[in-house]
Amino acid sequence: MEAKELASSLRLAISALHKGLRKQTQAASTYSMTEIETIGHLMHNGSLLPTELASLTRIKTQSMSQILKKMEAQDIIKRTPSKEDKRKVYISLTASGKKKVEETRYEKDEWLTTIIEKSLSANEKELLVKALSVLNKLSQTNKI
Repeated sequence: MEAKELASSLRLAISALHKGLRKQTQAASTYSMTEIETIGHLMHNGSLLPTELASLTRIKTQSMSQILKKMEAQDIIKRTPSKEDKRKVYISLTASGKKKVEETRYEKDEWLTTIIEKSLSANEKELLVKALSVLNKLSQTNKI
């Protein structure tokens, strides 16, 4: 298989798996992809400025402001004024927000575990274990 065909096949397989994972979580019906991505950035980085979140999610600051307002009303995020510059406000997850992230991860892991156990043979599971290092390498490679 040529590299271009391999790339296309891999993209399709990963997209289908991603859609399956997304459908299995309660958050999928409550939050948009941008909102889920925002929560992910906060989980990974701890706290960020709204402008940083907008940049990371590739949306306008006004759109991010609306997302943050919704999440704040749902007790997912909290705002903390900067100690150095009172005009700046850092956004971070609340305990409730972190719990939702953990619940979502658990739901996804449970779904994947079930699919793996029911769909794959022992040889296919071993092959998947070997493929993980290659997939991780692809996901960590910088843009070329």
